[in-house]
Amino acid sequence: MAQKIQPNSYRLGLNVPWSSRWFFKRSLRYFLAEDLLIRTIIKKKILQAGIAGVEIERTRDAIRVNVRAARPGLIIGRGGKGIDELKDAVIKAVKALRRKNKVPADKFTLNLNIEELKRFEVSAPVLAQQFAFDLEKRLPYRRNMKRLIESIMQNRDVKGAKIRVGGRLDGAEIARVDGMTKGNMPLQTLRAHIDYGEATAFTTYGTIGIKVWIYKGDIFEK
Repeated sequence: MAQKIQPNSYRLGLNVPWSSRWFFKRSLRYFLAEDLLIRTIIKKKILQAGIAGVEIERTRDAIRVNVRAARPGLIIGRGGKGIDELKDAVIKAVKALRRKNKVPADKFTLNLNIEELKRFEVSAPVLAQQFAFDLEKRLPYRRNMKRLIESIMQNRDVKGAKIRVGGRLDGAEIARVDGMTKGNMPLQTLRAHIDYGEATAFTTYGTIGIKVWIYKGDIFEK
């Protein structure tokens, strides 16, 4: 089963925290749609900054969004102008969605926080997106895959890494799936700390899907 589903959802509640933390029974479906909209806008506008994760917390009248990024300077901008524009875009979209669902649109506040990844931290979503950018530049996928997996294994906290790509690789007529693995990758062990990320490369000859797994050891206490 662990080979067929996302590693994060397989370990959700055990050693992987919820990315959305709130519960309102009456507004459940509205808030699910809002969370999806917020994540979509953030990834669309600041994907170049290397987004490692977006966490959303809610109270009755407040929304707190924490964005973990590899290059927070691209998000904040000069004098904080970039983060203000991003915040205004999210507020405008949420208000429009609430008006569409006939929900009070002005009774909320939004707090947007940007957190920087530590230098020694390896993030699978960030590396997957970087690999997608390389494929969009028409760089050879096999060479970049080998280079990426070697750079991942140089981190002393990493015990294993796996990369898988699928699509018209290098512009081939027939789509195929290729991958590379190095080290250990115990996907069925629940206490294993598996960082997982996926991305899509939009090339001139079609889209290429990318998946990255990083094994960072076992978690025995939580």
